[in-house]
Amino acid sequence: MLVMGAFLLMLGWRLSRDAKGWSGRFLVAGTLLLAFGYVVIVPLYETGRIERIAPDVHVHGDTSIALAWHVVKLFTMNAGWLFFGIGIALHARVLASQSSPATSPNPILSPVHESVA
Repeated sequence: MLVMGAFLLMLGWRLSRDAKGWSGRFLVAGTLLLAFGYVVIVPLYETGRIERIAPDVHVHGDTSIALAWHVVKLFTMNAGWLFFGIGIALHARVLASQSSPATSPNPILSPVHESVA
């Protein structure tokens, strides 16, 4: 998990150096959330420092604390992947709008309108 968090942090940092605008911000936010989730929260769950919440498992400590950590884990991991994915899509210009052929600067693609006199 530590390697995964460090790898995602380095990948997001390298991609955000070349990114402009919101794509870099989304990449950094997503990688920071994912790194925190993979480096801190998931290992705490695996070692048993944070109790898991499941329908058939009895919580030995305070239920509200276990529920709060579960919400933190869900938000960190899901928002991290969401922001990281949006940042990658913006960086790759997947969500960019394409120009219509009528406003194209290429004379071959633009329609020819001749006035008839």
